[in-house]
Amino acid sequence: MTIGARMDLDKPLFDQTSFIGRLKHFFWVTDPRTCVCSEESLDNAKNLIVAYRKGNEPEGTTQEQIIFARKLYESAFHPDTGDKQNVFGRMSFQVPGGMAITGFMLQFYRTVPAVVFWQWVNQSFNALVNYTNRNAKSPLTTTQLGVAYVSATTSALVTAIGFRSFLEKRAGTLLQRYVPFAAVAAANCVNIPLMRQNELVDGVDIYDENGNLVGQSRVAAAKGISQVVFSRIAMAAPGMTILPIVMERLEKRAWMQRITVLHAPLQVLLVGCL
Repeated sequence: MTIGARMDLDKPLFDQTSFIGRLKHFFWVTDPRTCVCSEESLDNAKNLIVAYRKGNEPEGTTQEQIIFARKLYESAFHPDTGDKQNVFGRMSFQVPGGMAITGFMLQFYRTVPAVVFWQWVNQSFNALVNYTNRNAKSPLTTTQLGVAYVSATTSALVTAIGFRSFLEKRAGTLLQRYVPFAAVAAANCVNIPLMRQNELVDGVDIYDENGNLVGQSRVAAAKGISQVVFSRIAMAAPGMTILPIVMERLEKRAWMQRITVLHAPLQVLLVGCL
C-alpha cells in the first residue's frame, strides 16, 4: 500500500496467498497483549474504524493509528455482529488461557478428582471460546448450546476416567500422562460438530471468486467442521505428546524432586513455548 492510500479494511493486511502472510496475519490478530487493553482503548479503536469506513476519521490520523485500531478491533469484536467479545473467549486469549489449562491438565493427572476438575475446566473454556466465536448466521438455541457443552464434558470425562482406569493396572506412569490428550481429542470430536450443528443441517454460505453469494452448502460445512476438529487435535498434540516424555525424565532427577511446587508452572511455561 502506498503512502497516503486509503486502506481497504475488508482485506487482510498481509498477503493470504502465502504461508508467511497467513502466519503474520494470525500472529497479528491473536497477539495476547491485546487482552490487557482497556475497555476505553477498544471502544476508541472501534469508533476510529467506523469513522474511517465513512471517511470521517479525525484530521491528522496516521496509517499506523488505523492499523493499530484495526488490530484491536479485530481481536476484540465479533466479525459478524460487531459486538465486543468476552475477553476469555477471544482468540487473543488462546495462548495464555490454553497454556495454563493444558499445563494443569498434564500436571494433575494422578487422581480422579483432579482429572475430573481440569477436564471440566477445559471443556468450559472450550465452550466459551466456541460460543464467543460462533457463526452469527447460524445461531444456536440455549438447549443446543447446553447439549453440546454437556455432551463434550461427558465424553471428555468418560474417556479420561476410563482410559486412566485401564492404564493404571496395565501401564506405567508415562502412558498415564497421555490421558488428558485422549480426553481432549474425544471431546473435540463431539463438541465442535454439536456447536456447529446448524451449519451441517442448513449449510454454510458459499461465494464465487467475485464475492457474490451463490447458495448454501452442507458439504462445505462438513468439510470445514472436520478440518476444525482435526486442527484442534493437531494443535494440542505437540504440548500434550512431547511434554509427558520430557516431564517423565525430568521428575526422576534429584533436583526436580526438590522443587515439586514448581512442576505445574514449568509445564504451563513449556506448553506456552510449544
